[in-house]
Amino acid sequence: MASRCWRWWGWSARPRTRLPPAGSTPSFRHHFSTQEKTPQICVGGSGPAGFYTAQHLLKHPQAHVDIYEKQPVPFGLVRFGVAPDHPEVKNVINTFTQTAHSGRCAFWGNVEVGRDVTVPELREAYHAVVLSYGAEDHRALEIPGEELPGVCSARAFVGWYNGLPENQELEPDLSCDTAVILGQGNVALDVARILLTPPEHLERTDITKAALGVLRQSRVKTVWLVGRRGPLQVAFTIKELREMIQLPGARPILDPVDFLGLQDKIKEVPRPRKRLTELLLRTATEKPGPEEAARQASASRAWGLRFFRSPQQVLPSPDGRRAAGVRLAVTRLEGVDEATRAVPTGDMEDLPCGLVLSSIGYKSRPVDPSVPFDSKLGVIPNVEGRVMDVPGLYCSGWVKRGPTGVIATTMTDSFLTGQMLLQDLKAGLLPSGPRPGYAAIQALLSSRGVRPVSFSDWEKLDAEEVVRGQGTGKPREKLVDPQEMLRLLGH
Repeated sequence: MASRCWRWWGWSARPRTRLPPAGSTPSFRHHFSTQEKTPQICVGGSGPAGFYTAQHLLKHPQAHVDIYEKQPVPFGLVRFGVAPDHPEVKNVINTFTQTAHSGRCAFWGNVEVGRDVTVPELREAYHAVVLSYGAEDHRALEIPGEELPGVCSARAFVGWYNGLPENQELEPDLSCDTAVILGQGNVALDVARILLTPPEHLERTDITKAALGVLRQSRVKTVWLVGRRGPLQVAFTIKELREMIQLPGARPILDPVDFLGLQDKIKEVPRPRKRLTELLLRTATEKPGPEEAARQASASRAWGLRFFRSPQQVLPSPDGRRAAGVRLAVTRLEGVDEATRAVPTGDMEDLPCGLVLSSIGYKSRPVDPSVPFDSKLGVIPNVEGRVMDVPGLYCSGWVKRGPTGVIATTMTDSFLTGQMLLQDLKAGLLPSGPRPGYAAIQALLSSRGVRPVSFSDWEKLDAEEVVRGQGTGKPREKLVDPQEMLRLLGH
């Protein structure tokens, strides 16, 4: 490992005499001389927020950025969250790889910030620290029966079929006829789509071998997606809805009553919401053409949206040993626009099912006692990415703003945090003396028996995954066991 570290760090032991590019900000040189005071910055997390933050920080002509990651492999939710049948979304990995190949950037996987190394230790070693570790938990339903077998979070289910190591023991039971997903966002639609897609359509994706085997044996024929509010408040986007409507072998179930009076209401809503609602409206109320009618008639599976329903209890089977349904409170809407909220009418109904997936949102966890954390909002308190009351500490992505938006949203957000950090650097608000950076952290990790995984190590694992997938026509067969990954690397 030492020789690999020197490949990244050998330059820091030699005087740097190369002048900054023309047009660079002279005040950087005032606070950080090119010879001995290269800005050392680290980023905790290698998902989109981490890599986009690093990408912006590298705009500084001398900055060196180290990216620390808990998993042995990079890319966070791009690898573990994006659906396997959405390979085009994963192309952003090419951009992240370019960033990692920069001579002033290093990736160190298999290092958990807050456990293997503390945030105070990172702050001591670097001029600035950015926390970009995302949302590793899910919001609980907080209703009776949530703990029953047959109930799990959509986050865990997504991690299971995408190869997230911590979710490989999930073993979901798909022997039931009906599944209920509580939530109506893009993650809920992803889960519904994976449950209902004919397995042969997933064979050429990077879904894990184990998950594909379970899905091949699945008996799930109907999936309900339940939301507290109405069609105008769904959180999914039109692309994901269109995919569901056109899903091979499946037909939509929408109650026209849920859409009464909606035609007039959508006239004033923003265009993306209007287009989405119009598609829902057409699907629910218009008679399909002959070809679509024939397709739906031959469909062996179905999915539906249940609006104005709020979960109150997961109902147990007669022997009390697993989930057998969900008790729902019927709701109605009060308020207008953003203030619209669902209130119970007093009516109840039971929806039988054998699988309950909770998809009501992700949430971040506190990473270190020294870092402020708002447990109610699930974010690190910050102003434009500057952590409140902790100079030199920053955050980006979901741990900064909450688990909302798509990859492009995270890019903009992360660039803003990077911009704020570089502004503070330019203004002389960060420590001006030299910092050892990874050289100090490496010594700490070594003393603790932690073996970091470099980006070149990842590329060996990447090549192994590609080779394993070739035999079955898959783009890759993901490695899912961290110990196997480390053994392959000789760690």
